[in-house]
Amino acid sequence: MKHEEQPPSLFDDDTHRPLAERLRPRSLKEVVGQEHLLATDAPVGRMVEQGRLVSAILWGPPGSGKTTIARLLAERTNVAFETLSATFSGVADLRKVFEAARRRRELGQGTLLFVDEIHRFNRAQQDGFLPYVEDGTVVLVGATTENPSFELNGALLSRCRVFVLTRLDTTALNSLIERAQRLTGQALPLDDDARQSLVAMADGDGRFLLNMVEQLQALPAETPPLDTAALTEQIQRRAPLYDKTQESHYNLISALHKSMRGSDPDAALYWLARMLDGGEDPLYIARRLVRFANEDIGTAEPQAVHQALAAWDVYERLGSPEGELAIAQAVVHLATAPKSIAVHRAFGAARQRAHQTGSLMPPKHILNAPTRLMKDLGYGEDYQYDPDTPDGFSGANYFPDDMERETYYHPTESGHEDNIRRRLDRWAALRHQDRNTET
Repeated sequence: MKHEEQPPSLFDDDTHRPLAERLRPRSLKEVVGQEHLLATDAPVGRMVEQGRLVSAILWGPPGSGKTTIARLLAERTNVAFETLSATFSGVADLRKVFEAARRRRELGQGTLLFVDEIHRFNRAQQDGFLPYVEDGTVVLVGATTENPSFELNGALLSRCRVFVLTRLDTTALNSLIERAQRLTGQALPLDDDARQSLVAMADGDGRFLLNMVEQLQALPAETPPLDTAALTEQIQRRAPLYDKTQESHYNLISALHKSMRGSDPDAALYWLARMLDGGEDPLYIARRLVRFANEDIGTAEPQAVHQALAAWDVYERLGSPEGELAIAQAVVHLATAPKSIAVHRAFGAARQRAHQTGSLMPPKHILNAPTRLMKDLGYGEDYQYDPDTPDGFSGANYFPDDMERETYYHPTESGHEDNIRRRLDRWAALRHQDRNTET
């Protein structure tokens, strides 16, 4: 195993290259924000110490260090480093890499093949890696910003370990700023609040942060310290990480749904704002609110579904941004409404029972009898019209004659459903009383 050599200096003095490139770590210890993977007692750290690389998928957001980690793994274990981008490479490029790796293997040297944006390879191309990964011709390290479970072949995933990189936190981003200032000898022209805003604007992306730092350091030397307002005039905020068809889409709608289910209107409004800022279609959110009203609130608050439908209707009439307020109002209403899934459970149980019982006929007394024959067969005989009974409740049986009465709907004590529960309890008592009278 090749021992890691410490460079004479942490930084490169080549000022012609971008700052992010000059600050690229030269050892795994210099990588910030991924200690859960790279520490000596962490999965990747142990693998490097043992000098045994395995094929892996590095899954994480942009600017979290995927490419850097792959390059350092190759250097630390003394294997050749080959890199491809799935965006620009095809089958011919893969064949060249595999052939070169095969020749190296015959000479006793291994090859680490780093594939950036590996999820952009189609299924057939991903299958092409399998024999070379299996026989050890290459150690594959793929980088992706998308969920590997959805984007990569199961066969390829089964041959790789998945390591999850996290977005850089405030501590890691501040560490990068300090390194940049030491390398260039320039302090950022920012007051304390503006520096915090700069870190927030990076949104966890180290590369984007260093690009902004480079812009600030290019300002005239006499520039006075900028406040947050002046900073935003100089620097463009990073676009939020949000893809309406990918992982972040499902993560955020799940967060919105569960925040409403957990009766937290503030968190729900935050996730709503995140989705709208990311460019989500407000009508998609409106449809999900209607679903939520039926699924998670139900009869505990019968007006909830009407509020959700009203928000949908208002947005279709007004559009953005005015119509978004109606959606926000519905989100708050649903988050603060009492919750019940009693109807959801009851319907599921009833459907299962209906499947089991098949084609049992309804009892004849609740069947209409439009013809003489049907009347002669007993259709509609002894039917009781409930509104005309003394209690407004006849207690008649509406299940099939060959089936015992069953209870599927168990209302909770939440909201309006508590009133329903009391009525059902009263009707059950009347039904029991009538049965005892008949006996």
